[in-house]
Amino acid sequence: MTSGAHAAVLAQEALAALNIRSDGTYVDCTFGRGGHSRLILEQLGEGGRLVALDRDPEAVQAGRAVSDPRFTILHSAFSQTVAVLREKGVTAVDGVLLDIGVSSPQLDDARRGFSFRHDAPLDMRMDPGHGISAAQWLATAEETKIREVIRDHGEERFAKQIAAAIVAARTRGPVDTTRQLAAIVAEAVPAREPRQDPATRTFQALRIHVNQELEELSLVLPQCVALLRPQGRLVIIAFHSLEDRIVKRFMRDQSRADHLPARLPVRARDLPQPRMRLIGRAQRAGSAELAANPRARSAVMRVAERTAAVAA
Repeated sequence: MTSGAHAAVLAQEALAALNIRSDGTYVDCTFGRGGHSRLILEQLGEGGRLVALDRDPEAVQAGRAVSDPRFTILHSAFSQTVAVLREKGVTAVDGVLLDIGVSSPQLDDARRGFSFRHDAPLDMRMDPGHGISAAQWLATAEETKIREVIRDHGEERFAKQIAAAIVAARTRGPVDTTRQLAAIVAEAVPAREPRQDPATRTFQALRIHVNQELEELSLVLPQCVALLRPQGRLVIIAFHSLEDRIVKRFMRDQSRADHLPARLPVRARDLPQPRMRLIGRAQRAGSAELAANPRARSAVMRVAERTAAVAA
């Protein structure tokens, strides 16, 4: 199995964090081009199993080229993890990996419309067969909604000016190419950040919104806890502060016992036990990886382990 041109971020760190058992069952919820899956398969014995998911049909096609009886690739958004695994007879696993966000092949393929560095149709869908494109959404969305998305998902301080410029531009014709949108944003932004294109935050915001990325993440996290066997690991790599915040809060909350009223006469051993245990601190890419792959600079990996506590 080859991982293609895409370099999996924090690959060795993620593999170590999963604490692979040779006969275990693992889920890679974001196959991409298989960088992490390849390493997991190398650690599995004949009795091991790896199921990978991806919503991008091109990633699924790459996964179907893997000829390994221990490996299965499924075309699915990870919000459907429990349902699609159940169809394959998998109800409990020993580890789950999520490498969240857009992949390098998606960014580098001009046809996909994720990047303002190439002129292409303004699509941005991770699964082009489902949902509406960024161009279609911009054609009909109200100015207030466009402003809200750019502000909240892009953390863009000039969201108001950008939204107004987009709405003004669409009265003259469709806003349906990447460079067209980038030019609109560049003209609307009165100040530029050093070493960052003014369209960066807007493109990020539209991509997150079109693919419902934050909603997908919020839906899959409790499913991971439900799937994991005791001592099973949940490993998540996030590339954006909004995603990492959701992961951090979820893991923190799951690692705390349920709160009971103060002064309640309950023995410590009778207190409800947390369902997860935090493993180490958040990890970032080291200098060697950053030199080889600058896109790893924003990656943050968090790890938690399933306890034996029964879910309420």
